[in-house]
Amino acid sequence: MSFSFANRAAGFLLPLAVLGSLAFLPHRASKLYVSDYENVLGTSLEIKLDADAEAHAAQSESAALREVDRLNKILSGYDANSEFSRWLRAGKAPVAVSPELYEVLSLFEQWRLKSGGALDASAETVGQLWRDAAKQHRQPTADEIAAAVATVHQQHYVLNAQNHTAQRLTDAPLRLNSFAKSYIMNKAAEAALATPGVSGLVVNIGGDILVRGAHTEQVAVSNPKADAENDLPVAQLQVSGKTIATSGNYRRGELIGGRWYSHIVDPRTGRPAREVISATVAADNATDAGALATALNVLPTAEGEALVAAVPGAEYMLLTADGRRLESAGWKKLELPATKPAAKTPATVTKDKPWNPDYEVAVNLELATIEGMRVHRPFVAVWVVDEKKQPVRQIALWYNKPRWLDDMRFWYATYYTQFSAAGSPLSSTTSATRSPGKYTLKWDGKDDKGNLVPQGNYTLFIEVAREHGTHQLLKQDLSIKKQPLHFDLPANTEVASASVDFRKKANDKQ
Repeated sequence: MSFSFANRAAGFLLPLAVLGSLAFLPHRASKLYVSDYENVLGTSLEIKLDADAEAHAAQSESAALREVDRLNKILSGYDANSEFSRWLRAGKAPVAVSPELYEVLSLFEQWRLKSGGALDASAETVGQLWRDAAKQHRQPTADEIAAAVATVHQQHYVLNAQNHTAQRLTDAPLRLNSFAKSYIMNKAAEAALATPGVSGLVVNIGGDILVRGAHTEQVAVSNPKADAENDLPVAQLQVSGKTIATSGNYRRGELIGGRWYSHIVDPRTGRPAREVISATVAADNATDAGALATALNVLPTAEGEALVAAVPGAEYMLLTADGRRLESAGWKKLELPATKPAAKTPATVTKDKPWNPDYEVAVNLELATIEGMRVHRPFVAVWVVDEKKQPVRQIALWYNKPRWLDDMRFWYATYYTQFSAAGSPLSSTTSATRSPGKYTLKWDGKDDKGNLVPQGNYTLFIEVAREHGTHQLLKQDLSIKKQPLHFDLPANTEVASASVDFRKKANDKQ
C-alpha cells in the first residue's frame, strides 16, 4: 500500500500520487496513474500504471479489475457460488474444471511435494480446528490435533490432465489461499499490460506487490513488531520485474489464554507456526513468491533456505521470534542504501516540559465499506495543530489525483503550501495481509522538523473526502501531559469507526 507520511525518519514518504514521468514511450511521455480500492479479495488493492494517456490508464485498470473479478469467481473459497466452492460440493466424481482452477490445484500439488508438506490445500483442516477451539477459549486437545493431521495426510484430490478433470477423494475442507492471490495478481497484470499505451505497472493486493514492464518501484518492508502504517520499515527495496510477497503472524491469528497463535499453521504437526514471525520473498514468478512466503513461515529456517535456493531468482528475508534477521545471499542486491536522517532543526527553547518520548498517540481508523462490494478508497488526511492553530505534524496523506486535493479544504488550508514545496517520492509497502479499510497511525510527539514538541494542548484532525461522495471532518482535542487518554470519535458516512489513544509505547508487539 502507498501512503504519504510527512517527515518520517530516513525520508520514507509514501504518497498515493500521480507524479512526474517515470517511463517513456516513443514520442509520448508516460505518466503514473494510481487508483486504490477496498474490499478486493478480502483486503485492499492499489494499481499504478505507467501510461501515455489517462484514457489508456483507465482502459488498463478496467482490464485488470475484470480479470480480478473473473478469477475470484473461479478460485474464491469464501464465495459459495465460485467454481472452486461448487467443485467442493460436487461429490467424488471427476469434474471437468476451468483451466485456471486446474492450474491452481496442480500448483498446490507441486508445492506440497516441493515443500515436504509445509504447503497443503487441506491445511484449512488444522486452521479451522484452532479457530473453533479459540472460540471456546481453549487450545485443541492432542487427540484433536492428531486427528486433523491424519486428515491432512490423506490424498484429497486427483487431477486428470487428459480430460482436464479434478476429482475429490475426501471431504476435508480445502483453501487455495497460499498463493491464489499471487496467481490472480499475475493474470491481472498481464491483462493490464495488454492495453496499448501502457508500459509498466504495480499491482499491490494486501501488501503483496507485483512490478512489471518499464517500471521500478521502491518497496518498504513492514516491521512485524509495529502495528501502525507509518511505523519505520525494516528494509527498503528497489524492485523491477519481480513480485514481493510477505507472510507473517502479526495481523491475523487467535488469542488463547493471553497468548497469540498465528493463522499460519503447519499441516504436518497441526500447530501454528512460531519460529518465523515474518517472511518476505522476491521472485520472478508471482506464485513462487506467494508460495515461498507462506512456506518460510512453516519450515525450519535451514529447510526454508534450501527451498528458496531451488527457485532461480528468488531471494528472502526472515524475521524470527527470537530476534534474528536471516537473508539469502542475493537479498542485499535488492536493498537500497540506508538513508542518513536529515539534520534536525534546533528545537526552540521553551519553559514547557518536553513530550515524554516513552509515549505516543495512536489513531485507529476504519473506513466505511460495503460488504462484498469493491469501493474506491477516499482521500484521507490526518494532522495535528497547536493551541494557536498552527500546523505541528502531518501524520498521513492518502490520495491519488493531486488536482482534487483541494476537496480536503481544511488540510488544504493548513498544509498544501508546505506539501507543494516538499514534494514526495513514491513507494509501496509489503506486509502481511490485513482486513480492508482498517488502519492504525501513530504520532510520536515530534513536529514536522523532527523535534519533540512540548507538553500541552493540541488538536488532531482527520479529514475524509470521497469523489462523488461526502466530505467529513473529525477532530479531537488532546491535553498531552502524563496520564493516558482514550477517545472514541463519532462515526459518519465515510468513517465506520475512529479512536485516539495517548498511551505508553509498547516494548514489543510479540
